[in-house]
Amino acid sequence: MGAEGAYPPLEWFGHTDRGRVRKNNEDSFLGLAIDAREARFLGKIGSSDCSHADLIFAVSDGMGGAMAGEFASRIAVEKITRMLPPLFKQAAGGLSAGFEDVLPELFSEIHKSLLYLGSCYEECSGMGATLSLCWFSPGWMYFGHIGDSRIYYLPAGGGIRQLSHDDTYVGWLFRNGKLNEREAKTHPRRNVLQRALGAGNQFVDPQVGAVAYECGDRFLLCTDGVVDGIYDNQLRDILDSGTGNPAECLVREAVISSGRDNSTAMVVQVG
Repeated sequence: MGAEGAYPPLEWFGHTDRGRVRKNNEDSFLGLAIDAREARFLGKIGSSDCSHADLIFAVSDGMGGAMAGEFASRIAVEKITRMLPPLFKQAAGGLSAGFEDVLPELFSEIHKSLLYLGSCYEECSGMGATLSLCWFSPGWMYFGHIGDSRIYYLPAGGGIRQLSHDDTYVGWLFRNGKLNEREAKTHPRRNVLQRALGAGNQFVDPQVGAVAYECGDRFLLCTDGVVDGIYDNQLRDILDSGTGNPAECLVREAVISSGRDNSTAMVVQVG
């Protein structure tokens, strides 16, 4: 909290591209301002603080035949807008004491919706989605995650750290030091998901966590298309360049470096 009780402003940027191979874009991203009464959509670019409403940012990567993947990621983010106001109220006006209950409940309800639609419509059979979500309240960012989209934390002091865990066997190998970043990035099974919303999965157990933030900190949410051809240190360098819309810069570089998948990024800067 800054001088005279003011909260540091948050500035956000979002961008998506279908890439050079896919015919449609199965990614979705979302920005919301939320309180106990309502959720209000935010633009792709903007700034605000958390003095009157918490801020939510999310990215989702859909999967499934035909248009099912595009539909799945859209359902995931639209469900957030309907569920979060009552969950916000249920958590007594904030998440500080209840995020470990509220976020899993949100993910579970999205999961149930995708399974239901998948069972009702043949064209939606097996559809699913990843979801990486950041919830900003005064001084704290709470996150929920499932799949292989990612959440990164770039502290004001420098560096970059992946907060989310890739829900893949290759991700597990990397986290346990059995593969380096280059080996994980080129592994033939790197995109084989072990967990996702819908997609026939029986149970959902999202990763949840919290980070205290301060002026100068940055957060990146992105789908796997962004990191397919870009290493973590390159992500940091692009964001450190400070030119234009950082999300657009990341996505543009992702399409140039690989472009085999849809690419979506949201960047949130504090102060």
